[in-house]
Amino acid sequence: MSPPRANPSTLLARALIDAVLAAGVRELVLAPGSRNAPLAFAAWDAASLGRCRLHTRIDERSAGFLGLGLGLGASTSRAAVICTSGTAVANLHPAVLEAAHAGVPLVLLTADRPASLRGTGSSQTTDQVRIFGAAAEFFDVAAEPDLEPVRSALARGGGPTHVNVQFAPPLVPDQPWLQSSALQSSTPGPVVTRSAPAPAPVALAPGPRTVVVAGDGAGPAARRLAEAGNWPLLAEPTSGARTGDNAIRTYRLLLDGSLGERIERVVVAGHPTLSRPVTALLGRTDVEVCSVREPGFWGARPFPVATEAAAFSAEPDDPAWLEEWRAADRVLAAEVDRLLADEGELTPWHVAAAVGRAVPPGGLLFVGASSPIRDLDLMARPWPVGERRKVVANRGLAGIDGTVSSAIGAALARPPGARNLALMGDVTFLHDAGGLVAGPREARPDLSIVVVNDDGGSIFTVLEQGAAQYAAQYDDLFGTPHGVDLAALCAATRTPHWRVESLPELEQALTSPNGGVEVIEVRVRRDNRRAIDARFRALAGPQLS
Repeated sequence: MSPPRANPSTLLARALIDAVLAAGVRELVLAPGSRNAPLAFAAWDAASLGRCRLHTRIDERSAGFLGLGLGLGASTSRAAVICTSGTAVANLHPAVLEAAHAGVPLVLLTADRPASLRGTGSSQTTDQVRIFGAAAEFFDVAAEPDLEPVRSALARGGGPTHVNVQFAPPLVPDQPWLQSSALQSSTPGPVVTRSAPAPAPVALAPGPRTVVVAGDGAGPAARRLAEAGNWPLLAEPTSGARTGDNAIRTYRLLLDGSLGERIERVVVAGHPTLSRPVTALLGRTDVEVCSVREPGFWGARPFPVATEAAAFSAEPDDPAWLEEWRAADRVLAAEVDRLLADEGELTPWHVAAAVGRAVPPGGLLFVGASSPIRDLDLMARPWPVGERRKVVANRGLAGIDGTVSSAIGAALARPPGARNLALMGDVTFLHDAGGLVAGPREARPDLSIVVVNDDGGSIFTVLEQGAAQYAAQYDDLFGTPHGVDLAALCAATRTPHWRVESLPELEQALTSPNGGVEVIEVRVRRDNRRAIDARFRALAGPQLS
């Protein structure tokens, strides 16, 4: 006699967990609730058999960004996030938008009431159908036979996939999950995907003065193209291309001088977002823009593109153009370093440089939005080719939300023993301080979070609203000093905290991690950022005249 079948909600939840694991998902992130109990029990059963890892977070927004970070930290895996109905689903929206714009695979399993209760005022029931709009492929399922389209979508991968699941009571299992021996394997085989042959790259003729702009996620192909053509490489820190002798450290400053004015052609790879000079360059009518096709959410570039292709190739061009950039970069980088050495106190740029130096081969650096990633962009020396360091950030929409959770997720996805660091500002840290909350049985990665604390938002000081005529309004509208005691905040979550006051102290903290998640707070001034930034830009003038 066959064993009795479990109740319908339990069967549906188990079928869904099987489907996501079969699609290569190895990380399940759970935010607890009542309506999602069938999924929670099924996830626990799968994790107890070694089929996946289960991470539990009390806050859905943190859970969403943890799942996003798990996908960023390891390019070979992705995560599924499980939550209950109502506002819980809405709290996933920021992470879903970031994943969509960055092209990061993310699975959302959201519990719902039966469709008959929609529009009736039933508790914790709202319209969850396509709640994420075009940012996620959507499925609304109420029974196990509905899952074949879901399985096909999960196998395709890509950006976010939202599976909204209608559960009716009973919501707890009434029969054990009798899984086959194949499903119980703790080392499931890799997911095999078929792809069409890569199209032939479009050849770029030598002659025009060309630079390669490598934005977020561009990858090593951008560096190889620049080397093949003898062209300068203007690579953002999270491009995956900021290595080798063609990478220009101070490109952002050099673009505002005569070298930038003489550019005739730009090849763009990845998603460039950091620099107004790069944005201005790509918008120039006298510059030919060749774009590597962008796989992100919108696809279209926000600037005129003359040629778009899956890839480009190049023959060696006259190296004199590259040598001009290299020579100017050497001089300007030395001047920037000399200016900071003479400053006499710790600045955000000192911190960014020290953190960049502390990332060893094989290490991870997660960078927060706003000022820290731009400081790193100016200060980080290109690493040698072959020394694989992973530098990632939430650059799809470049928001500051969820950064702590994303960094922890990225570190959790890295191999045991890897050195993991994060760099972020104080407002970014406070925005996701709840990301430090994790139960005593939760996996905790080794991660040093460096927080540059200038008691407010400093990036606005170098923008239009930071001008002297707006000084009376600045702190209330943009600077927003908060006065939060970060040590006490960390103590509340039992997170080790260091506060450092000098560069030697910072370097000591970076070379002596405590293990687990720790916070290294670096206090800096905010009132001098605009002046130092102006001095950086003034340095470029004499070198480029």
